[in-house]
Amino acid sequence: MSGVVPSFEAYLETLGRLTGHVDPTASSPQGEEIKLAVQDLAGLSEIEVADLSAMIVEQPSLVPVLGLVVGLSQEKLKNALKDSFDTSGWVTLARTRPQEVVTWMDREFDLVRLLKVQLARQYELSDVLIARAGGRVTATRAGKSGRKVEDEIEAIAKGLGLPYQTRARFTGGNGRTAPCDLVLPNSDEAEIVVAAKGFDSTGSKLTDAVREIEEMSDVRLPRQFVMAVVDGIGWKSRKADLRRIHELWVDGRIDGLYTLATLDQFRDDLEYAAQLRHLI
Repeated sequence: MSGVVPSFEAYLETLGRLTGHVDPTASSPQGEEIKLAVQDLAGLSEIEVADLSAMIVEQPSLVPVLGLVVGLSQEKLKNALKDSFDTSGWVTLARTRPQEVVTWMDREFDLVRLLKVQLARQYELSDVLIARAGGRVTATRAGKSGRKVEDEIEAIAKGLGLPYQTRARFTGGNGRTAPCDLVLPNSDEAEIVVAAKGFDSTGSKLTDAVREIEEMSDVRLPRQFVMAVVDGIGWKSRKADLRRIHELWVDGRIDGLYTLATLDQFRDDLEYAAQLRHLI
């Protein structure tokens, strides 16, 4: 196991985005404000970064509309802004850093091309129905992205040839149990347990994830290794929750905290712990 615990700020720097960007075919209007905003955008003689930058200075409310153009819900837009600009306040950003905001949206999400394509397109009933189905499509994709961290740690355990179970409860001290996303070799004879918590969005589920990891650290036997792989830009909006997990590491209540960017260290530490417990 690595003996050096990096600072919370250093750990925060390794967080990354888990969900891939979706190139939408259409965005559904949400009220009169969006309709008026689209009319203003359609009235531009040129659709380029400079033109859009000038518009959002005068109309900061256009920023979430531009987010919809590239398929970002308001929550995803806030998290993406927080990740890139360390603030989710698009009104202030639009007024003080408009060129940077639009340039970022164009670079990361292909804003200018998508806006031109969608303004010029003629929509049919099929497009409306596809847009209405978009929530279900997005929810399905988000569920798959939520499994990304779990899939990565399972692949590492499998690659090391280790016996394991996924999504289980392990038995710790005094017969108490706690949830985990990976346990080696099995729930009843747990030697190593791992939590995998990846979120690009925010909400109560992040607090629930913290409670699960705290429960793992409380239940563990002294001989049991407890590790956590926690990633996703949603945590940047819930730093207090993330700091609670980091403090468990600082206090020695868990044996390691990783992100997808530090999975090489996770693999080394998992292999080392498995050797100590004669699982390899």
